[in-house]
Amino acid sequence: MIAPRGLFLYNSMPCTNKWPEQGRALLQLLFLVASFSQAFGTVCSQRGDPDKPQLSKEGDIMLGGIFSFHSSWKDREETYTHKPLPLECISLNFREFQFAQALLFTIEEINNSTELLPGISLGYKMYDTCGSIVKSVKAVLALINGNEVVSASEGPCTKPAQVQAIIGETSSSLCLAAATVIGPFHVPLISHFATCACLSDKSKYPSFLRTIPSDYYQSRALAQLVKHFGWTWVGAIRSNNDYGNNGMATFTETAQQLGICLEYSVAFFRTDPPNKIQKIIEIIKRSTSKVIVAFLHFPDMDVLIYKLSEHNMTGYQWVGSEGWIIDSQISEMDKYHILDGAIGLSIPKAHVRGMREFILDVKSLNTLDDKMFAEFWETLFNCKFKSSKTTEHSQRECTGLEDLSGLQHRNTDMSLMPIFNNVYKGVYAVAHALHRIFDCNETCDTNVQLHPFMILQHIRNVHFMTKEVDEVYFNEDGDPPAKYEIINWQPTENGVVDFVTVGLYDASLSEDKQLNLQNKTLTWAQSSTQVPVSVCSGTCSPGTRKVLQKGKPVCCYDCIKCAEGEISNVTDSVSCVQCPPEFWSNNRRNVCVKKEAEFLSYEEMMGALLTAASLCGTCLTAVVAFIFFTYRKTPIVRANNSELSFLLLFSLTLCFLCSLTFMGRPSEWSCMLRHTAFGITFVLCMSCVLGKTVVVLMAFRASLPGSNVMKWFGPTQQRLSVLVFTLIQVVICVLWLTISPPFPFKNLKVVKDRIILECALGSAVGFWAVLGYIGFLSLLCFVLAFLARKLPDNFNEAKFITFSMLIFCAVWLTFIPAYVSSPGKFSVAVEIFAILASSFGLLLCIFIPKCYIMLLRPEKNTKKNIMGKVPTKNF
Repeated sequence: MIAPRGLFLYNSMPCTNKWPEQGRALLQLLFLVASFSQAFGTVCSQRGDPDKPQLSKEGDIMLGGIFSFHSSWKDREETYTHKPLPLECISLNFREFQFAQALLFTIEEINNSTELLPGISLGYKMYDTCGSIVKSVKAVLALINGNEVVSASEGPCTKPAQVQAIIGETSSSLCLAAATVIGPFHVPLISHFATCACLSDKSKYPSFLRTIPSDYYQSRALAQLVKHFGWTWVGAIRSNNDYGNNGMATFTETAQQLGICLEYSVAFFRTDPPNKIQKIIEIIKRSTSKVIVAFLHFPDMDVLIYKLSEHNMTGYQWVGSEGWIIDSQISEMDKYHILDGAIGLSIPKAHVRGMREFILDVKSLNTLDDKMFAEFWETLFNCKFKSSKTTEHSQRECTGLEDLSGLQHRNTDMSLMPIFNNVYKGVYAVAHALHRIFDCNETCDTNVQLHPFMILQHIRNVHFMTKEVDEVYFNEDGDPPAKYEIINWQPTENGVVDFVTVGLYDASLSEDKQLNLQNKTLTWAQSSTQVPVSVCSGTCSPGTRKVLQKGKPVCCYDCIKCAEGEISNVTDSVSCVQCPPEFWSNNRRNVCVKKEAEFLSYEEMMGALLTAASLCGTCLTAVVAFIFFTYRKTPIVRANNSELSFLLLFSLTLCFLCSLTFMGRPSEWSCMLRHTAFGITFVLCMSCVLGKTVVVLMAFRASLPGSNVMKWFGPTQQRLSVLVFTLIQVVICVLWLTISPPFPFKNLKVVKDRIILECALGSAVGFWAVLGYIGFLSLLCFVLAFLARKLPDNFNEAKFITFSMLIFCAVWLTFIPAYVSSPGKFSVAVEIFAILASSFGLLLCIFIPKCYIMLLRPEKNTKKNIMGKVPTKNF
C-alpha cells in the first residue's frame, strides 16, 4: 500500500481552523514519512499486495463503492512463521450484489441523462469487504490512494484522491471504521443502510452522511410502538455490534421513560459459538414476557431464526427493527412460523422505474473479476463452469447465458427496494453536488479543480426531488428525515408472508402525532387477532395504587386499595389523591362523593321519639295546669302558692318546647334560639322552684312565736325575685348574642365520612355562663330544699323539691361527659334528652303527688290535713 495521494492534495491548500487537530497532525506525520522516503529515492513506497476492485469502470469522475459481497471469512490459525495470507471470503451475500447493482443502475441513468452532469461521465470502483473491519479500512484506503507506484522522478504525491465520494458500507460497524479513516481527508462517505446513531457525531465522523434515518429515531419509535400496545414487560435481543448495542441503548432509555421494563437484554453475533446462542434460547424459555424486541442485523437474524426453528419456539410476539423486518429471506427460513404476526419498522416502500429489470439482468455484473463472477454465477444458477476445479458430475454446466426469468432465488427478491432507493438517492446527491460545483447548464465547466472538502460541503447542502418524487436533503448531522412504515407479518394461505403496512411513524411531527396506526386488522403471534398481553403485573384498576415489589423492576408491583378518603380515578395510578374536605371516597375508592350531611332530623327514628317525648311532656304539663286550674280553690293548690305553681308549669311547657329547636338543619336563627331559649326558660323554671322553696322556709319561720318574716317575702317579693333572676340570664344571653353568637358549623373532623351540621358556640364563655348560672340556681334550690326537707308539715313540698333537684343535678352532671363523648347528632340527642329528663323530673316530682291527691285522694285535700299538727297561716 502506498501513502495516500489524497493526503498531499491538502499540502497545497492553506491550513485553516476548519481542519480538525487530528487531521493536521496526521498530515504532518505522513508528510515527514514521505520526506524521509524521498531521501532514499522513492516518494511513495508500496507495502503489501495491492487490492483490486471487484467491479470497476473508468469515467471522468470516479465514485467508490464498498459492499460485503461475502458475509463471512474462513478462520485461520496464524503460526507467525510467514507472512499472513489475505482473508478468504466465504458465503456469498446476494443482497450486497443487489446494492451494487442499484449503484450501477444509478450511475448508468445519470450518464444517460442530458439534464444532470451533461458531457461528464461517472465511473466506479467497488470493493468486497466480506463483513471485515480490516478489509473495510483497506478498501477505503485503496479507493482514496490508488495502487500505482510513484517514483522519485515523478515528483511528490500530489495527485488528488482516486474517487470523489464513496457509497457504502451496509453495516454500522464497518462504516464506523471507514468513516474514522477517511474523516480527516473529508472524502464523502454516504451509507445506504448504516443506522447507528453514533455516526451522527460530526466531531468524530465529519465526512459521513447517510440516506437512511438514524437509529435514534427508530429506537424511540419502537419504544412508542411497544407502549402503544400496552406491553410493559418485554425481552430484548440485539446484534453484538455498534448497530445493535447503540440502538438497544436508546430503546432501553426511552422504554424506561415510558414505563416499559426489560426482563432480559442479551446480545450475540452470528459467529458466536453455538453454546452462547443456546444460552440465549434458554433465557427466552425461562422468561415470563411474551414480547421480544429484536434489534438485529439480518445476517444475525438468519442465524437466530435457524436456532429457534430447531426448538420450535412459537407463541412469542416479535417486534423488529428495519434490519430484518421486511426481509423476505428471513420469512422463507421461518418454516415453523415463529415470526408470524411480527410487527416492526421499515424504510418507507419505494419504486424506482427500471431498477427491478436492471437488477434481474445479472449480466450487468460481468465486469466482476473472473473468480468472483464465476462464484456468483455458479451459486446463482446452481451450475459449474468447465474451468472450475470442483465440478461435480451431478451439476449441470454453466453456459454464461442463463437468465433469471422464472427463477425463484434470493437475487430475484425485490423486498429491499427501499434500500436500493437509498443507494439511488446517495448517488444522485453526489451528482447534484457535482452539478452545482461545475456550474452545469447545457454544458459543465470541467476546469474547476475538485477538492473533497468542497464536494462534501455541496453534498450537505443538496435539496432536490428524485424522479420518483422523493425529497432528498441532509440535516446538520448528515441524516435524512426520519420516516418509517409500520410493518405487520401476515401469513397468506399459500404460506408466504405478506408484509402489510399498518401505520406510519414521522419523527418530524409533534410527539403525540408521530405514531399513526391505520384502521387495519393486525395479525399477532400464532395468527391470533387479539393483542397479546405481556406485563409483569396486571393492570391496577381505578381505586387502587401500585406498590413496587421488593427487589423487582418497576413494572412488577402489587395493587393496593386506596385508604378511606382517598381515590385514584385512572388505571395504574402510582398514588391516591386525598378527597376535598367536604367529599369522601366511595366504596370502590374511584370517585369522591359529597359527604352526607348529618343532623338530628324529625324524620328519623331517634328524632321522632324525642319529638314525641317533647310533645308528650308539653301535653302532660298542660293537663297538670288544667287540673290545677280546676282545683285552684282547694287547699292543696292554695297552700303551695298557686301563682308560682302556674308560672312554673308555664316555664316547664317552654322547657319541653325548646327541645324542638335543637332538631332539624341548623341555621343562624335556630342556633341562636336553641341556646338562649334553653337558658332563659330553665332559669325561669329554676327561679320559680327557688321561690317555692323560699316560701316553704319562710312559712315555717312565720309559724314560730314572734316571727314576722312572711311580710318580707310576700307575693310581690316572689314575683320580683323570679323577674330579677330571669333578667340576669336574659342579660347574659343578650351579651352572648351581641359579642359572639352561636352559628351553624360544618364539623369535618369528628366523623371522617360525614359532615356533622351543628351549632358552634361562638363564645364559649357565654355558653358556660348560661349553663353556670342555671347550675348555680339549681344548686341553691337543692340546698334550700334540703334544709327544709324535715319541716314538720303533713304535706311538706320541700321534700319533693329536694328530690326533683337531685334528679335535675344528676341529669346535668351526667350530661357533660355524655355530651363530650357523643359524636355528631348524638351529642344533640343527649342535650335534648337532658332537657326532657330534667323537665320531666321537675314536673313529676313537684306536681304529680298533688294531682294524685286532688284526683284520687280528695279526702286529703283539706286544710286540716294540710296543716297537720303544725299551726300555720293561710299561705
